[in-house]
Order: sequence, then structure tokens, then C-alpha cells
Amino acid sequence: MTDRPTQPDQELAATLFELGREVASVLDLDELLRRIPRLIARLTSFTVFSVCLLDEKRQDLRIAYAEGYPDEIVRTFRLKVGQGIVGTAVAEQRPILVNDVHNDARYLGVVPGVAAQLAVPLRVKKKVVGALNLLSDRIGAFTPRDEDILGQFGVPVAQALVNARLYEQERDYTETLETLTEIAREVAAILDLDELLSRIAILVKRLIDYRTFGILLVNDEKQQLEPKVALQYGEKTSLLNIRIGEGLVGYAVLHKETVLVNDVSKDPRYIKVLEDVRSELVIPLLLKDRCIGVFDLESPELNAFSSRHREILGILASQAAVAIENARLYEKVRDNELRLQREIEFARRVQLALLPSEPPRKLKGVEVAAQFEPARQIGGDIYDFLSPDPSTLVIAVGDVSGKGVPAALYGAFAGEIVRSRTFRRRFTTVRTSPSGVLASMNAILHERNLEEYFCTLCYASFDFKRRQLVIANSGLPYPIRRSGGKSAPIVLPGVPLGSFPGTEYEELTFDLKAGDIYVFCTDGVYETEDAQGREFGAAKVTKIIDKLADQPAQKIVDAIFESVAKFRLYGPAADDMTAVAVKITA
Repeated sequence: MTDRPTQPDQELAATLFELGREVASVLDLDELLRRIPRLIARLTSFTVFSVCLLDEKRQDLRIAYAEGYPDEIVRTFRLKVGQGIVGTAVAEQRPILVNDVHNDARYLGVVPGVAAQLAVPLRVKKKVVGALNLLSDRIGAFTPRDEDILGQFGVPVAQALVNARLYEQERDYTETLETLTEIAREVAAILDLDELLSRIAILVKRLIDYRTFGILLVNDEKQQLEPKVALQYGEKTSLLNIRIGEGLVGYAVLHKETVLVNDVSKDPRYIKVLEDVRSELVIPLLLKDRCIGVFDLESPELNAFSSRHREILGILASQAAVAIENARLYEKVRDNELRLQREIEFARRVQLALLPSEPPRKLKGVEVAAQFEPARQIGGDIYDFLSPDPSTLVIAVGDVSGKGVPAALYGAFAGEIVRSRTFRRRFTTVRTSPSGVLASMNAILHERNLEEYFCTLCYASFDFKRRQLVIANSGLPYPIRRSGGKSAPIVLPGVPLGSFPGTEYEELTFDLKAGDIYVFCTDGVYETEDAQGREFGAAKVTKIIDKLADQPAQKIVDAIFESVAKFRLYGPAADDMTAVAVKITA
């Protein structure tokens, strides 16, 4: 037991300030928890100590750190909000001082020999995140002054705990992204379908500690899902064929959406296949608008899966879907004499299939058109139209260094990162900005250590509710904006993605008005040369926009490609070419 420190008020204020600065400087959660009792010992004395953290979903408290508690209690003890002296302090959001616990009916005798207790809730912006719990073997060990001091010290402690948790979550998320990148690299190299599916099942274990995991693929002819991999506690098990539309997995395929059920007994869609299943998570494997199968995770525990699990597996599913499709294509052509040529042809078809054929249909007041022409059978240009919510349209246009198969593979991976970063807002409250998307992509691509490859990409988010465009660029030729009868490039430079770690990107914001036109082109358009070696240039693109400003967006894109073809006298293209036009019609 520590001796009680006594301090004048002025010295106490200075001590509290210094202790507040010290806890605020610690971002590692475990280190912070270990320091808290050492710091409190400078303010008052105690025999037993614990920090309890609140589980908002379960509305109970667990012991995050303790001194003087039996180990088994620390591991297993859970306290409902409102239960005991600590639970009451949390429920009422006020400190509670009990100098003789034997006379208080709320006291729970978890630790023997306790005579006095002081419980202090930890609040951040009127929201309780946990509690400090001080116990003593002496009756009357704590004073109202201790209660007041600990109440004051609880404020920086609570904020420090929140900061440490956020830091820990961000660190865990970064590590998860690194793991996803490693997994994507590994599965992309496997072209045998059975080996690929088995490997995916093993790798998923690095992300989520599942009890039962299955990969079911769609049989289009039979209109059913057929299990290809099924593991229970790491051992092979069996699953049933399920018709599309039936059960949770059939529902996920039919509606092309993730299904998360915390209690399957309350969901009429659930089909009982295995005993003791309580919760289930089904992730569709999507290739654009086509579902080729699902990941199916089951657990004997209620609420076993979270929105974070859904987000992580959603990213992996998009990567796995491409790998599975590639493996299927390879499986069809590997025994053919023209294997290499057919692989390239199929890769071209897959690449074109992954490109959007039309903008999201629900968006009104906007026209979007695009055209892509690879210099070879496949190319390194990418573009996409995404609608993360009903009032937003994201246009992403990019260009990978180089040409052919390597550029196309790099571009496919970059395109999937764009999609996962864009659609992340569906599963989290974090609002990702265009510059944030580029910074995140830069970090992921740089981690691949492919120094000979990089990607320029322009990311434009059209918000039709706010009538605003927010745009960021990482080295793509400047987009051209026509507004108020005038056309000019949007001067927004940026470092190509994957080149340097820690790169930050600027953003520009424009108001959207009816009649506005935005045109995005890769450098293959501007750098096309004629017989004399002169470049096509941005000025010619601007003239086309001005001339066809009253025409639909598709007319503008078609005219750009026709003019480029005439300029080079219909000779072969030297580089991949992409043009995307967006016209605000209302």
C-alpha cells in the first residue's frame, strides 16, 4: 500500500497538469494502462486498483488492467452497467465514494479484504468510456478530496484512453491492409482453381478467427451454389448445394449484398446445415455486376461478426473474385497449344468486363461517357464510375506506367483499391476524401515494391446533393472543365501513386452548374503523334469540347477518338488511350 501524498492546492494543480500531460503523451494502450496506477499513486493511496472499459454493444464493463486482483477474475469478470459500485458510477456518470463497503448493498466482494472503495467514471464529451476503481483494506481510506482529485484526473485519462484506442485501431487497420496486400499478391500468383480456393480458406484465418468457413461458387447452368471448400475448426467438412435465392448464402448471391446475422434463430432465411450455429456472415464475390460465389462464415456465438469483419472480408472478396475468375479462365486454356495467346485474349476480355459499361442508373441530371483503346490487346489504363451513396458519383481515371500484361495486372489491382477505398464509406462512419483515397492508394502500391511501375490517377467526387465537385490528382494530365461558356484545364499537379511513401495530395472544389462539362484523358490521347512527330495536345481536345458543348457526353468522347485517329492517319496507337466525359444536365 502506498503512503497518501499531501499537497497544497497550487502544487496539486501543477501535479494534475503534469500528470495530464504525461498520460496524453502515451499512445500505446497497454503502456498507458500500466502507467495510470503509478500516476494515481502520486495523488492518493490504494491497495487494489483496476481500470474497467465499457463495451458499448454489450453494455457491460471488463477489467482492462488490474493490480491486486486474482488472475482468473481479470480474465473472466464482466460487470453490467448499473451493477455494483463501479457499474453504478458508470450508469450515473458520477464518482462514488464508499468508506465502509460492508454497509453498502451495492458492493460486490470480488477481492477479499477490501474495506473502502472509490469508483470514478471516465467520460469524454459526456460519454462514459470506462471507470477507475480504487480499493483499500482500510475503512475510511478515501476522502471527498480524493474523490474530487480523481474526478479531475479522470478527464485526461479518459481522453488518453480514447486516443490510444483510436491509435490501436488505426495500427491494426494498417496491419490488416498490409496483410490483405500480401494475400492479394499470393492469390494472384495461383492459377489452379482448387489450390487457389484452399489457399484462400487458410489465408482468411489470418484475418478472422472463424469456426466454420466455406467458399461456394455459382453454377450458372443449375442456378445453384456449389461448395468448393468447407472447413470446420480447420478440418474439412461438408456443405449442401443451395439454390440461388434460398438461405442466407442464396440471398446474398441473388441480391449481390453482404448478409450479417447476429442471431440466425431470428432470421427466417436461415437454413440449418450445421449444429449449434448462432451467427453468420456471408460476403458475395463480385465481378462488377456479376456474383460468382460467396464467402460463408459461421459461429456458435451470438454477435460473433462485426462491421469491421464485413469490411475486411469485402476487400478480400473483391481481390479473390478476380483471382478466382483468372484461375477459371486459365483452367480453360492451360492445355491448349495457343495457351499464351488465349490467356492474353481472355485477360483483355476480363479487363474490358471490369470496366464500367454505363454510369449508375439511379443518378439523375448527369451524363457520363467513356472510351478505352489499349495500344496492345490489353493495356494499363483504368477508369471507373462508382456511386458510394445515392447522391454521389465518383469518376476515377488512371494510367499505369508501361503497357501490356504487367501494366494491366497492376492496373487491375489499382482499380480494386479504388473500389474498396470508395465503398468503404458504406461500412464505416469515416468519410474518405479524394485526397485521402489517393494517399491510401499510394501507401498500398508503394508497399508492393514494384519500383519500375507507378500509376497516375485522377479521382473526382461529384456530390449532386451539395452541388459540388471535389477532385484530387496524382499526375494524370490535367482534366478540362467547361463552365460558364469557357473551357480551361484544372491545374492540379500530384506525385504518381506508388512512387514515394507518405505523399500527400491537394484537392480542389468546384460548384456544379447545369451545362458544366468535365473531360478526363490519359496521356495516350494528348501524346499521340502525327507523321511529322507533332503531338495531338490538350488544345485540340479543348476545341472539341467547345464545338460539341451542346451535344451529349458520348458525342464528345467519340469525337476525341475520331480526331486522334485521323491525326495519326489511322496508324497503330503508341500508348493506351482513355477519355471520360461528364456533363451536368440539370
